Amino acid sequence: MPDLFHDWNGAGCPGELAAAVVLDETLRDGIQSPSAIDPPLEAKVEILHLLDELGVYQLDVGLPGAGAHQRASVKRLAEEKRDAKLRINLNVACRTVVSDIEPAAELQEQTGVPLEVYAFIGSSPIRQYAEEWDLGFIEKQSVEAISFAVKQGLAVTYVTEDTTRSKPEDLRRLFKSAIEAGAKRLCLCDTVGHATPEGAAALVRWVRSTVGPEIGLDWHGHNDRGLALANALAAGAAGATRLHGCAAGIGERVGNTACDQLLVNLKLLGHPIYGPRDMKSLVRFVELAAKATGHTLPVNYPVAGGDAFRTATGVHAAAIIKAQRKGDRALADRVYSGVPAGEFGKEQQIEIGPMSGLSNVKHWLARHEIAADEPLAKAILAKAKASNRTLTEAEVAQIVREVRR
Repeated sequence: MPDLFHDWNGAGCPGELAAAVVLDETLRDGIQSPSAIDPPLEAKVEILHLLDELGVYQLDVGLPGAGAHQRASVKRLAEEKRDAKLRINLNVACRTVVSDIEPAAELQEQTGVPLEVYAFIGSSPIRQYAEEWDLGFIEKQSVEAISFAVKQGLAVTYVTEDTTRSKPEDLRRLFKSAIEAGAKRLCLCDTVGHATPEGAAALVRWVRSTVGPEIGLDWHGHNDRGLALANALAAGAAGATRLHGCAAGIGERVGNTACDQLLVNLKLLGHPIYGPRDMKSLVRFVELAAKATGHTLPVNYPVAGGDAFRTATGVHAAAIIKAQRKGDRALADRVYSGVPAGEFGKEQQIEIGPMSGLSNVKHWLARHEIAADEPLAKAILAKAKASNRTLTEAEVAQIVREVRR
């Protein structure tokens, strides 16, 4: 409906973002949150299927070097991908040490499923100082681990933790050595949520000019400054082609980029993969991932939150109701919402509270197939105006019974 609102964002063309795909970290970085529960295997398997259905390109299935439990989980998910013939790709996280990479090689051999290794090590001056590392040590560890992984037939992405606070000369040296050792991708990490969108874009552009067009670039961000989603979109617009995130933004400290919000934005931007994709299973993915990891979604959480498409304000409700009367669901979804509820399996909800008008009440009564006579509607509205909150369904039903007596 381009003639009904002017889109300053631009319409139908995500630019460089069109080349980006989404990599989900819920089952790795997400469960590194100190408040998280490691989900049961059946929940992990369902998450795998939902992400495949949503068109997510890749899932990080864990750290096989962390012990037998993690290895068993990675193996089960790899077998599920293989047996269910899912399109989603899998990767694992490993420190830049051979002992972490060996289990990944074994699991790839056992399952026959390619497992890309994301080999990580800190690179910033502050991390070097705290760890008492020098750049030579980091380079040596990285080259040995990457070379070993490549010899085992594993694809490797080289992950420099805290990239957004690392010196250009250090990164240039580490990237050159990693690529020579066989890494095909680089993962740029905003490990402590330091970056701004401008900084994220500047880093991606600098790395692209430094390593050339053949090396793939990932962006992995955290949300300490509340900028993770904006940073991921900026990184993608600057040329990063895999954007990482976790369901509901869970993760260490204040969490990671919200994978689901990334998908919502890519869809609304007209991304060639996610734009036409049916996203009705997105809410199920977010709700399941949150519950399985021991998190509760805030009521105002975008799209999946209980209040995402809910209003009790009279002016807002009146506009939605008028749009609905025109028989145009898309219009009703857009007139007071920047995100169309129907595209994500939800609908606009009009309720009754102290800021409501008669249109709210009449809509509620009609939705519940109750004759909306004027005395009843006014009685309900009077009760709502005397309240300090939105009335519950049970409370409105009780008022109806009392008036009808």
